[in-house]
Amino acid sequence: MKELVNAIVAEYGVFAANAEAQAVKGNKAAGARARKSSLALEKLLKEFRKASIEAAK
Repeated sequence: MKELVNAIVAEYGVFAANAEAQAVKGNKAAGARARKSSLALEKLLKEFRKASIEAAK
């Protein structure tokens, strides 16, 4: 579970950097990377939810 949390933190860092580049600098390519990263985050967060539920049992 620790590795999963680390992966989520790392992916969020990528998302945040790209989202800020799009919002502040108007970088369209960064927007595409942020959207791709958001999909990866969604997948990781679903895995975390499953692992968290299993750990709580």
